[in-house]
Amino acid sequence: MTKYTKEDIISRAKELALMIAQTDEVDFFKRAEALIHENENVRNKIATIKSLQKQAVNFQQYGKDNALKQVEEKILAIEKELDEIPIVQEFKQSQVEVNDLLQLVAVTVSNTVTDEIIMSTGGDVLRGETGAQIRNSKGCH
Repeated sequence: MTKYTKEDIISRAKELALMIAQTDEVDFFKRAEALIHENENVRNKIATIKSLQKQAVNFQQYGKDNALKQVEEKILAIEKELDEIPIVQEFKQSQVEVNDLLQLVAVTVSNTVTDEIIMSTGGDVLRGETGAQIRNSKGCH
């Protein structure tokens, strides 16, 4: 059985990251992000939200609850307007797809490591028990 170092694993993880960066999902994400930055309407709304967020922090620090509530409502209204813009919807969908891909990779790695540990100890993958768990449970009965 081959033994790998942390450095070997990090090197392979970087290779995997480069592969992921060259998927359709990431490519679409990059295109959608570029279109968002080119869209003046979107840029203006984002700038307004950032400005309002700064006001909200100041109002919160000084205990101006009514003003804070009004600013938060304005922020929500602009965010809603942003969410109705098709390119923003596409960008958010692309974020979901990239995150789903990353999550799938993480779960696959985790499950594969767990299954390998179970199998290499003579355990039962279907029951999720390592060989040590099986041996100890038989001794307890």
